[in-house]
Parts: sequence; C-alpha cells; structure tokens
Amino acid sequence: MASPDYRPYRRVLIKVSGEALAGAHERGIDFSVLSSVAGELKAVNDKGIQTAIVVGGGNIFRGVSEAGRGMDRVAADQMGMLGTVINAIAMQESLEKVGLQTRVLTAVPMSSVAEPYIRRRAIRHLEKGRAIILAGGTGHPYFSTDTAAALRALEIGADAILKATKVDGVYTADPLLDPSAERFDRLTYMDVLSRGLKVMDATATSLCMDNDIPLIVFDLKRQGNLLRVASGEPVGTLVASS
Repeated sequence: MASPDYRPYRRVLIKVSGEALAGAHERGIDFSVLSSVAGELKAVNDKGIQTAIVVGGGNIFRGVSEAGRGMDRVAADQMGMLGTVINAIAMQESLEKVGLQTRVLTAVPMSSVAEPYIRRRAIRHLEKGRAIILAGGTGHPYFSTDTAAALRALEIGADAILKATKVDGVYTADPLLDPSAERFDRLTYMDVLSRGLKVMDATATSLCMDNDIPLIVFDLKRQGNLLRVASGEPVGTLVASS
C-alpha cells in the first residue's frame, strides 16, 4: 500500500549507473546482471507504468576520472557519452529478449545505431507502451548523467526519478566502507546540498529541487524492489523539496 509520502507513478525515469551493470567486475558489462535488470524493468512496464531509463557509462569510461589524470575534459566527457550508448544498446538487447519493445534515443547523433533524442518522439514512444533508453548524457561536456536524468525527467513529464544503486538508500557515509553510517528514510534536497551527501551532483540536485520532482534512491540488487518503488511502496530513501 502506498504511504502519504510515496505513491504509484504513471511515468518514471529510472537512473541506472554504468557501475551497476558491471556487477562484481570493475569494468565492462555483466550480462547476468543486465538480464536481471531487464526482468525488473519489464515488470514495471507490464504494470502499465511508462518507463524511461537513463544509463551511465562509468563501467566503460569515466570522463571525470580521466580528466583528473590530465586528459582534456571535453574529450574525456565525449568518450564517456559514447560509453553510455554502448550500455544502452546492450540494455535494449536484453529488454527485447524478455519481450519489451524498446527504443534507444541518444543526445549524440548516430543515426545508424539509435534514434536522435527528440522530446515529443520520446513521449510518443512512452505513450505507445515502449520503454525508452536515453543515452549520450545531455550531449554536452561538463554535465553528468545524473544531470541528464534530471533534465530528461523534466522534459518528458516524469512523476519521479528512481535512482538504482548498490545500497538501500542514502546514508551519512558509504555503508560499504563505514559500518556506523546511518540511513535516512527521507531528506529534502536542501539537506542533500547542505550536508554534501553523495546522492546526485549539485547541478542535478538543484534542478530537481527547483522543479519539485521527487527522487527515490533504492537497492537495485534486491529482486522486485524496482516494481515496489514504482508502485508506491516505501522503499529506499525519498528525497523531495519539502
């Protein structure tokens, strides 16, 4: 049953990090993980919830990390954007294997492998019951895939952003490294910014706060969690404007 703070959603944007797709490996794609994620996404779509996905590229190439080692930031970010397209095509293949019609739309033009991202086209695909995978970030350097997720969620009129992670919510510190870290059930976006919590980067957080779109951070590894979150069950940590 949905709580007053959580509710069933009509249309959601799900942010999946590239690292999550790597599974136990440091790099690349773990196709057993991808297959499991595909099943979770299909269950949400089968429930009648329109499903958009923004996928990261950190398992292929981390632009920020490489820029920190001396690589030109623009070139590094462009390589990272291409990494998200690789992940998107792999995810599309897994989703269509489980019977979910899917379209990849990319902010970086590459007509031979994906459709260009056009807002009205993306919404039309959703209305037809297709899942859409939004790749290429924003199409511009210096913006993370978190910011791309916030921007696309607003553009397509998503009711919420569901951020899939390896932990069951937002903590005061990394619970995998600090056993004493405390978990939050609910936060405001101002809490996230003032405490410097690693939920989304400051640009994405401010964009969500200014436009009053809720974010739920949850554990993707637990089977059925994605459907529970999208259906309005109190899972993970809810971040909202008030």
